[in-house]
Amino acid sequence: MIPTGGRQPADLLLDVVAANRAGRRAGLTSVCSANRFVLETALRHAARGHGLVCIESTSNQVNQLGGYTGMTAAAFRDEVAALAAAAGAPAARLMLGGDHLGPYPWRGLPADAAMAQAHELVRSCVLAGYTKIHLDASMRCADDPGDELTALDDGVIVERTAALCRTAEAARAGLPAAIPAPLYVIGTEVPTPGGEETAQAGPSVTSVEDVERTLDLTCEAFRTSGLADAWERVIAVVVQPGVEFGDATVSAYERAAASGLTAFVERRPRLVYEAHSTDYQSAEALQQLVEGHFAILKVGPWLTYAFREAVFALEEIENAMLHGRPDARPSRLRDTLDEAMTRHPEHWAAYYRGSPEEVRRKRALSYSDRCRYYWPRPEVQEALAGLLRNLSRRPIPPALIGEFLPGSSGAVREGRLPAEPVALIRHHIQRVLDLYAAACDDELDETDRRGRRT
Repeated sequence: MIPTGGRQPADLLLDVVAANRAGRRAGLTSVCSANRFVLETALRHAARGHGLVCIESTSNQVNQLGGYTGMTAAAFRDEVAALAAAAGAPAARLMLGGDHLGPYPWRGLPADAAMAQAHELVRSCVLAGYTKIHLDASMRCADDPGDELTALDDGVIVERTAALCRTAEAARAGLPAAIPAPLYVIGTEVPTPGGEETAQAGPSVTSVEDVERTLDLTCEAFRTSGLADAWERVIAVVVQPGVEFGDATVSAYERAAASGLTAFVERRPRLVYEAHSTDYQSAEALQQLVEGHFAILKVGPWLTYAFREAVFALEEIENAMLHGRPDARPSRLRDTLDEAMTRHPEHWAAYYRGSPEEVRRKRALSYSDRCRYYWPRPEVQEALAGLLRNLSRRPIPPALIGEFLPGSSGAVREGRLPAEPVALIRHHIQRVLDLYAAACDDELDETDRRGRRT
């Protein structure tokens, strides 16, 4: 465990970085999600532990225009704070972060307009109290030269990154002195945030030459922009370690393929890597990532995938419990979700291909989990509320839990988990978080893991 000692979240993250560089398997799980059940589970998990919990929002989830969640950075901060208080998670161990902060949501606009929105996004996140800031200006805007297959010029990327950092620093200057200065993450893993469209051949591991060039160019851009102090707070760089996922495939981490990156970062003071798209990796792969100085593990779709698995299983239980009852009002959750996705295809149409039946299956079951964009919709929320209401009116038979949620059956039988729907959802999500907790703490033994699950 990394001791807290009453220190600020920024101090705790720096402790994690220092411990990892010193050779410990110390890391940080960065929960990149705005799903309420995921956040509740992560915060309840943190309340039972002793380390840092990092909650991040992506630039298209939460922004000054509301994102797909309808929340601004300040609204997201308030939501997380309320959930943390309800979960008993100490504020001193809670860090907010912004993921891929840059022009990504507005990349269809000319660069000037897209970057103006990106600057406002960064400013709003810092003013809302976000401490961990991932600056990503790597995406091409509408009037940038070249096409979508041509990488944006490195000089343009670092110039825009430095400009965004200036905005973050200016926003920080207007806050009370007691609020910690932002810690920065730079770089990108290249694929679209949230997973690639396909992962048939697997992604290419970032070359040492590319990450060295990114660091050197960005360092120079920061220093010539008067951001030398901010450069000292760059703690991590995002690279591609060879992990990715598609509809039904997962590219597994191979330690040997990333060994050059591991050796390189050991020669650069203060820095670790941040690994994106670590979802669906094995427990061994997650541990090896942290051992290879990928000290910050981002996870998002796997958690909402686990949420979706749980609620679909609960709907099967609902159908079994309501079968033959003349007064039954089933939630129709799965159908309602698919109807919403069919009416509003903008979040999945460019990603799912195949026959109508294959696409229908992908809408529900793809590892890319594009259905995560649709849970906030009112009709889906109403169906979910109906499901929870139906399953809360009478005890859920243990046999049905064993049939449809076998991973939770033992905890229910042993009295460690109540047989009620919200607890079952959280428990299913918790199983994923346990893998990350074990990977990020070399002192976490099996007894600790069992304790955190209950």
